[in-house]
Amino acid sequence: MGRLVDDLVRNGYLRTNNIVDAFSEIPRTEFVPKDLENQAEANIPLPIGYGQTISQPLTVALMLELLDPQSGQNILDIGAGSGWTAALLAHIVGSVGNVTALEVIPELCKSGEKNVSKFSFIKKGIVQFHCQSAENGFEKKAPYDRILVSASAEEIPKAFKEQLKIGGKMVIPVRNEIWFVEKKGQDEFKIEKFAGFSFVPFIEKN
Repeated sequence: MGRLVDDLVRNGYLRTNNIVDAFSEIPRTEFVPKDLENQAEANIPLPIGYGQTISQPLTVALMLELLDPQSGQNILDIGAGSGWTAALLAHIVGSVGNVTALEVIPELCKSGEKNVSKFSFIKKGIVQFHCQSAENGFEKKAPYDRILVSASAEEIPKAFKEQLKIGGKMVIPVRNEIWFVEKKGQDEFKIEKFAGFSFVPFIEKN
């Protein structure tokens, strides 16, 4: 995945050392269907089955740079899909951090967990997958330092706001925009919006 990482760095999408390292060490090839492995380094979204996609690397890079994950943090990864973002985040938070990955489609949840297991993050207890809807977040592990959402919502669910720590950051697609959300106080949020993106819709079901 060297060429892709180099391109993302050169074009300014990857800037932060810990995120660059994660992209370098967690190859996208391990998270796409076998018949698409030869396209894994292409800067395009790819289908992973069940009407879902693994996001374009440029988009993932932008979202992680906004999210600003750090070693030791407690992170909620919503819409984990094939597991790539969960693995990237796990590499960044390290052995003293935690990533809770939620995926509503059971088949994808199982394959995502299997993909992440290739890097020992499941065995080490850094990542836990839960095959369930994320509309109510995951209160058991809250509050979170960071929340990453990879499916488009019509608005930010109340549970996500409540489960984010004060001072915490969330990146979430809302309609055709990526929203950066920083929790300044119990009911005070700073929001920045970035237009021109397309995501699969957020699925609300149990």
